Order: sequence, then C-alpha cells, then structure tokens
Amino acid sequence: MQHYTLDLIPGDGIGKEVAPAAARCMDAVAEQHGFQLTWRVRDWGSDRYLRDGHMMPKNGLAELATGDGIFLGAVGHPDIEDHVTLWGLLIPIRRAFDQYLNIRPMRVLPGIEPRVTRNAEIDMVVVRENVEGEYSEVGGRAYSGTPYEMAFQQALFTRRGVSRVAEYAAELAAGRRGLVTSATKSNGLIHSMPFWDEVVAEVVGRYPVRLESVLIDALAARAVLAPNSLDVVVASNLFGDILSDLIAATAGSIGIAPSANVNPDRSKPSMFEPVHGTAPDIVGKNLANPVGALWAGAMLLEHIGERGAAGQLQSAYEGVLGDGIRTRDLGGSASTDEFVSEVLLRLG
Repeated sequence: MQHYTLDLIPGDGIGKEVAPAAARCMDAVAEQHGFQLTWRVRDWGSDRYLRDGHMMPKNGLAELATGDGIFLGAVGHPDIEDHVTLWGLLIPIRRAFDQYLNIRPMRVLPGIEPRVTRNAEIDMVVVRENVEGEYSEVGGRAYSGTPYEMAFQQALFTRRGVSRVAEYAAELAAGRRGLVTSATKSNGLIHSMPFWDEVVAEVVGRYPVRLESVLIDALAARAVLAPNSLDVVVASNLFGDILSDLIAATAGSIGIAPSANVNPDRSKPSMFEPVHGTAPDIVGKNLANPVGALWAGAMLLEHIGERGAAGQLQSAYEGVLGDGIRTRDLGGSASTDEFVSEVLLRLG
C-alpha cells in the first residue's frame, strides 16, 4: 500500500473546523483507492503565539521538510496583528520550501449562482508569483515617534522569479484555451512592471499561446464584467493575491477558493490551503464553507500523484453542491458538518 505523510496545520479560526473535516474526506477517498495518509497534526498558530510568543516551534520547518505535503486551514487572529501571524507561519513556509508557484483555480461549481449575471462562464486559473515581488522583506521604519516617522517597502522582481511563473502559466494555457493574461501596472510603476512585462513577453513568446498585458485596474473590472474572457492569468505576488480573491467572490463566494503553494521540482513539500481566512465572526457556529478546503485537498492529492482519488473527491463535493446542499454564504442552509457528512456519504 502506498503511504504518504502529510502535515495538518488547522491554524486559526474556521481553519480548525474546515481543515480536519477535509482531512476526513481525504482519508475516506484514500481508503477507496488503496493508499494511506498519515497525518501529523500541528498545533501551530495564534493560540501558540499567545501562549509562548511563536506561531510555530523553532524546528518547525525542519519537521515539515520530512513530509510529503502540508495542509493548512487558515492563519490570523483578531487580537494579533496580521503581519505577525502571516510572517510567523505561512510566509516562512512558502519561502523556506521555495513554493514559488501559487496556483488558484476558479470556476463556477454546480448548484452555485455566480455573482455576475452576464458572461458568467467562469473557468480560469490565476498563477501568482509567491516568494518575491511586492511581499519582499526588504524595507524598514525610522524616526518612530517623531513628525518625520517613515516606512518603506521595497518590491523585488528577479528575472528568474518572473521567468519561472511565466513558464508555468504558458505551459498551463497551452493545455487549456491558449490565452495568457499578464497583470501589470507599467504606467505607474516605472521600473518593476516594465521589467515584468518584458520578461513575461520573452518567456511566453516561446509557447503556442496568445499573450495580452492588461493594467491591473482594468483587469479587475474585466474579471467582474467579463470573467469568461480570461483563461490563465499570470500576476505578481500582490496583484495575484487580490485578483484571485475577487474572482472567487465573483464566482459565488470566497469560501470556495483553493490555493496551492507549489515547489515544482518536489525537492521540498508543497502546501495547500483554502484562501478564505479565519472568519472570526462565524468561528464555532458550524457555518464555515468547507468547499475551499475540500478543493485544496483534491489539489494536494493530485500533486502527490493520486489523480483518481482527487477526481473522486472533487466529484463528491460538486455532487453535493449540485443537489442543492449549500452553506449560508452560498445561499443555502447546510452547516459545515451537514455538508461534510453528505460528501462522506458519496465517498462510500
């Protein structure tokens, strides 16, 4: 029997509800397909930070490095500043394991009414650069407590970093509808975005696909007004982050959105997560939408080579949605537990 060791980090808020629920469904489909998942549950997150001042232990990255994949629930706490929680757990994992591809697919799922009434045939993938760009660590603050207080944040774009996400986007588009849309802001960011445009054009030009470069503000409007005109979007760290959340909301709810933080050469584990955040307003109320976590779980299974199991899991939660069983964010009345129970029934 094939065996995989996965690290489960439920994290904070509704992550503690949806991540273990998705893991149960993954276990069920693994049994159907004759392989085994061993979960190493990590109590890492804001509760740990409030207890001892660290989101994860000092040897946390070394522990994760021995596994086959990472499944994350959510990170964030209303009593802790967001930059503390993210830079204490999520972002260090992405960077230490060179998870430079952030892959965020989105399409209209069965039984879900999209939030746009025209051109609502949404089926796209946002390919986001995940370890550099606007989320660089280079920067600082000075003159605190004086009228001259200042802060600066330095965006970093490297030819290697831009090239490798553009390559993936082009390869992906070649197997889909053949269109790569590059998010830019070269009319305002005079150095970084023209460089981005040049490298993307050079790389994508080697593939049998079409390339268009669209200013991010116009692209955001187009994602709402004509989402069916987009196929594969390649974007920097910041632009991809914002745009993918917008597209998920347009397709029905941010609660359905998955995210894969991928190290393509598999020298280190990749990490999979829903993108909906910790939703502190509904924590403990059994209202969280587990679809984003289930979709992320299916992506994890596909990544480790279990494509059949991934497809069956995807069919199961889509079947539940297609039968009209939805959580409240999608206009239904099902609880988290009720939705997951229906998925498990379909997994046998």
